[in-house]
Amino acid sequence: MADQSAVIHVSGLTMTRAERTIVRNVSFEVPRGTWLALVGSSGSGKTTILRALAGLEPIAAGLVSVAGCVHGPGALPRGEARRALHRAVGIVFQFHNLFAHLTALDNVCLAQVHALGRSRAAAERKARELLDGLGVGHRSGAMPHQLSGGEAQRVAIARALAVEPPVFLMDEPTASLDADRRVDLARILRTLVAAGQTMVVASHDEEFVRAADRRLLLRAGALVEGSAADGPRAGVS
Repeated sequence: MADQSAVIHVSGLTMTRAERTIVRNVSFEVPRGTWLALVGSSGSGKTTILRALAGLEPIAAGLVSVAGCVHGPGALPRGEARRALHRAVGIVFQFHNLFAHLTALDNVCLAQVHALGRSRAAAERKARELLDGLGVGHRSGAMPHQLSGGEAQRVAIARALAVEPPVFLMDEPTASLDADRRVDLARILRTLVAAGQTMVVASHDEEFVRAADRRLLLRAGALVEGSAADGPRAGVS
């Protein structure tokens, strides 16, 4: 029986590309205020599952429900269903994809104004609050090329969180970070979870994801038996 408190329900998810199965019959649930880590080597299906949750790639079989937005096999969500899913999910990819011609502040304001209809003043207040909270408020006027990898990542996190999505997704967030910045990021994510944010993070960095609440191990697109068990979370100092 599905956990009614869960924000994410994934049932029998199967995804294919060019007749090759990338994700095979994967099922899991994520309760509100939980950090779930998808762990596995490159090509194990982690990023593909994130793309399914965000409605960015067609599903071959199974069902995905994210904050009440449900989609299954066939065409990707369209119209109001697509807009609702985009409101429900914030995502930061491995490459931050900040708009190169906009400052950090403007990157965080843009979706608030155009997707949520907030005034520029309200969007800017929210953006500055997030940037300050993530430790990059002093870089609000910087262009993306002037930011370090860690700073750009924090701006991308602020941009994703600015529209207040129930679910937050991250793909290989430690790929460009040194050891100190990985510890900083784990601390930031734990703070977000403590505030009630639900997140799914795909990573092959096993040390980093020790800070997660739950870890699911993927191999060749399938969950490894027993990998869904909850375990004690490593401290983040």
